Amino acid sequence: MCYSGQIYADYRKFVREFGADMSFEHFLQLFWEKQGDGNWAKLPRAMRSALRSPHNDEERQLADLVAAGDRQYAAALERELFEQKTRLTAAERVLATKPTKKAENDRRIASDKIARAQRNLADLQRAELLDRDSRIFPGHYAPVMVVLGGRRVVIPMRYQCRLPGWTKVMEREKPGTYNARRDNLKKAWRQLYGYKHGIIIATAFFENVARHRLEHRELEKGEKVENVVLEFEPAPRQDMLLACLWSVSKTEGEADLYSFAAITDDPPAEVAAAGHDRCIVPIKHENVEAWLNPNPRYMATLDAILDDRSRPYYEHRMAA
Repeated sequence: MCYSGQIYADYRKFVREFGADMSFEHFLQLFWEKQGDGNWAKLPRAMRSALRSPHNDEERQLADLVAAGDRQYAAALERELFEQKTRLTAAERVLATKPTKKAENDRRIASDKIARAQRNLADLQRAELLDRDSRIFPGHYAPVMVVLGGRRVVIPMRYQCRLPGWTKVMEREKPGTYNARRDNLKKAWRQLYGYKHGIIIATAFFENVARHRLEHRELEKGEKVENVVLEFEPAPRQDMLLACLWSVSKTEGEADLYSFAAITDDPPAEVAAAGHDRCIVPIKHENVEAWLNPNPRYMATLDAILDDRSRPYYEHRMAA
């Protein structure tokens, strides 16, 4: 899941299948924090929608926050639409009389932003969920199952791990920490591997691949590298319990940041043949308990869990 993943964003799946508890406090804090800071869209729509049918008082409180956040997000999108339509009108007026490079750029950018805002507004208004509502990218949030205080809990965490001791500045300098490479677990990730393990549930992952590698050929003379996005899905379709590492970062004056990275390893033959050099690591159901309760004195046991992974065949296709 180097680039993006299709996840189960409804925490209730962890409750049903693994007996986990939803950490109300962590969900509450995250929804409070994000509803007014411009990052509401980083909470997957499927995760927000899961709380629209509350079963108790705590979930009703979260449902109210989701509704308020959606309203604020819709209002921000409406403002964006108005601003970009105004920008587009001004650019077209200039282009009709004396075309300039700035006006051409303004028209292009405004048109793109109008289309995106209209699409996001339409997403807010539709009732049914689509696959893209459960897709996460680096910086987005997902429910992660961990063990705290001897019990399994589900905490919403950011998909991009802030390593222990890092500041925001250090994080920006090394933005690739949504991946924890298997060959680096005992080096860069040594403070988390063996200590803070988690699991997310995914059904597919997406990767950036160079087209010439996908087509098994060399670049032609003068040809530039073209990127395509592939969706990899296990066949037959199945849930994948992805091995993750997580961290909590405490910053004075700010809410604690819970974040995670998906462990990746060398790819199976079919993923490598499609042009990509990494692959997620789905662990077996029978290894969940041992994975979530790591003991750093027995690293060989943890290594064996990653070796004894689920190994489905991954079919691929161009991502929509």
